[in-house]
Amino acid sequence: MKTNHTKNQTPQPALSNTGRTTLLRSLGEQRSTLARQEPRPTGLFAACAIAGRCLALALVMGFTLATQAQVPVIVSFVSNGQLVCTNLQPGSVASVEWSASVTGPWTNSWADLAVVTADSNGTIRVSVPMFYRVRGFSAPSNMVWIPAGQFVMGSPESEVDRESDEGPQTRVTLTRGFFMGRYEVTQGEYLSVIGDNPSYFTGDTNLPVEMVAWFEATDYCAQLTVRERTAGRLPTGWAYRLPTEAEWEYASRAGSTNCFSYGDDPGYTQLGNYAWYYANSGNTPHPVGGKSPNRWGLFDLSGNVWEWCSDWYGAYLGGNVTDPLGPVSGSPRVVRGGSWYNFASHCRSAIRYSIHPTYRYYILGFRVVLAPGQ
Repeated sequence: MKTNHTKNQTPQPALSNTGRTTLLRSLGEQRSTLARQEPRPTGLFAACAIAGRCLALALVMGFTLATQAQVPVIVSFVSNGQLVCTNLQPGSVASVEWSASVTGPWTNSWADLAVVTADSNGTIRVSVPMFYRVRGFSAPSNMVWIPAGQFVMGSPESEVDRESDEGPQTRVTLTRGFFMGRYEVTQGEYLSVIGDNPSYFTGDTNLPVEMVAWFEATDYCAQLTVRERTAGRLPTGWAYRLPTEAEWEYASRAGSTNCFSYGDDPGYTQLGNYAWYYANSGNTPHPVGGKSPNRWGLFDLSGNVWEWCSDWYGAYLGGNVTDPLGPVSGSPRVVRGGSWYNFASHCRSAIRYSIHPTYRYYILGFRVVLAPGQ
């Protein structure tokens, strides 16, 4: 880990190994039985007969931030495989699933149909195999949809308090959107999934979990995925995981090219509105969501606890990259965002540190992403 420019630092406490249990979370996916398209169907599941064949359809898997379920309507399906489905929320994201049989098993492994965005009228138009379904669920309130897009990763040489590993600046294209945790994973969430709370600072289950190694963070994601799949609350092929470093910075910037999502703030005079850090934390982490969110509705991406990313730590490539996953191997992993223990300069969107994946610190936690499998 790079030198952490802090003062009056307290020795790190020891941490026992954490336990393993099953997991907990909810996505409001809803299901019902198949029905014929006579007249055109609505609801969670429907089927229609086209040219003597049976075509299976389920609710558009519309990823929205609202808690109410969507009710798509099949407008047409013609012999060339063109599907038109309406009654979605404009701008919501759908996953079209298809099968070789009307009875399934269902899959969305046909990559071109994995994520489809409804237009401004709430309509999707796709070409599909003869048997398909479009399944919908409402995102949980603790997740935020992050749309696909482009951004410049890293900081310019002119940025105040810039560190050398924040360059060269690299233009990143993320071709698929994803859900990101609105908050850092709390001690209550971790306890309900793993059955143990490794944190040094306790007393409030809404505090971010800390003292978690990278392997323990990824294990949490894996167990959460298994639990939600078993409960039928995850779309086919989707999983919880850590964000990539590129996804993390993209979400942190929320469309900004400045030092922070809210602006450059060279004197760090506004940072206290958005982050718990050395100057205002009282030498302790705080319950998640206590400060203002960034422009995409994400809390505590600056300060409170550092957050693990999935990537090995390595130098930026520069130029243009698409869906980067970081180096293929390495020793330390990437952490982002700063903490209650750090100075303001360590809370910038571009700051990045490296920590060995087995290490645990009381300034180190994580948040999750929900996305199609990579």
